[in-house]
Amino acid sequence: MPKTIYVVDDETNIREIVRSYIEKEGYTVKEFECGEDALKAFATEMPDMLIIDIMMPGMSGFELCNEIRKKANTPIIIVSARDEELDRILGIEMGADDYMMKPFSPRELVARIKAVFRRVDGMMKEKDSGVLPNCRDLKIYPVERKVVKTDASGETEIQFTAMEYDFLYFMVINKNRVFTRDQLLKNIWDYQYVGDTRAVDDLVKRIRKKLDNANMDFGIETVWGYGYKVTDKVE
Repeated sequence: MPKTIYVVDDETNIREIVRSYIEKEGYTVKEFECGEDALKAFATEMPDMLIIDIMMPGMSGFELCNEIRKKANTPIIIVSARDEELDRILGIEMGADDYMMKPFSPRELVARIKAVFRRVDGMMKEKDSGVLPNCRDLKIYPVERKVVKTDASGETEIQFTAMEYDFLYFMVINKNRVFTRDQLLKNIWDYQYVGDTRAVDDLVKRIRKKLDNANMDFGIETVWGYGYKVTDKVE
């Protein structure tokens, strides 16, 4: 069955351009002019991905993203005409899996959509029905795509977005290895960011905040001048 993508943008021409390119790739597209309508539709028919504009009348793209994240980990790509670092960071903190600036290349958007689906589908096909070995007090259940904190009282699930989960999964199965930001972009985003590695730092910052809020011993370590790693022991 074709994957369904919601395109939420108050600009008709943007929706039509995005639809034409996405449908050529075999996806089913549903257009929404405002966030309120998209949220109502989401409650009855959950799509496989959402592409959301930030600046819309009524409910903003940030607000829609936040509401979606309360309900599911459905992949979200935010598009925006605002080239502000704060907006990009806020979008990621709200749970977006990717962020594109307007004007954007429809072909690049398609490439990013495919990259996100390859990443998510690959994880969903994980055949290991068990769990990964604990890394400090963090445990991952690959089939359920679930991350939990373990302590004397048991297990407590921590909510992560699809990309946050994929980052943690990749780092845990490769624990004790150091990865550059470019390597992480290639392995997790599955495409080139044309040298813009800030997306990695933003993602790490968001994950660290959630780990800190859960009082986790597990953490992502910065290797200054190189990249990131995770280990079993605090150094």
